Amino acid sequence: MFDAPEKLALGLLTGIIFGFLLQKGRVAKYEVIVGQFLLKDWTVVKIMATAVVVGAVGVYGLVELGWASLHIKPFLVAGVLVGAACFGIGMVVLGYCPGTTVAACGEGRRDAMSGLVGMICGAGLFVGLFPWLQPVTKALGDQGQITVPDVLEVSPWLVIGALAAAGVTAFLVFGRRHGWAGPPLAGALGRRPKAHA
Repeated sequence: MFDAPEKLALGLLTGIIFGFLLQKGRVAKYEVIVGQFLLKDWTVVKIMATAVVVGAVGVYGLVELGWASLHIKPFLVAGVLVGAACFGIGMVVLGYCPGTTVAACGEGRRDAMSGLVGMICGAGLFVGLFPWLQPVTKALGDQGQITVPDVLEVSPWLVIGALAAAGVTAFLVFGRRHGWAGPPLAGALGRRPKAHA
């Protein structure tokens, strides 16, 4: 029923590290996330873009080494659209995403705690209503277990390289103009980019 103890311990360790970086990167703060929605604070984009690229390299690297395997969920178009709408509405109303909600709870933020209660209730409601929700999620069809590299018919590494190149280019081109200057993880490591006159 449960994974091996060492696997659970590794999950706990990586979860703690992830939460630590979220907190140190300031993305567990309501005002930072609202600043991103208002296009005034790009901390969230920098950290998440970095996480996507680093995570993709890590996951596909482990798969290539045979240390992990991909378990791709079917692409249910309606399910993705409804889920995205619920996620977006929840994030705008609460001011946190699920990961940052938990990190903010660790900081003692009461608004995040109310959001965590809502997430738990919502998850329970989803499980209870799942049989009735299945027709809705399948309303626009099931595209199967596809990924972006599958659609483009290219190597995953080409897509990862393109994402990394796009991210670096965005930081170089728009960095100083929009306050993106400095390393993406500077905040997560407790450093702040120097202000320029």
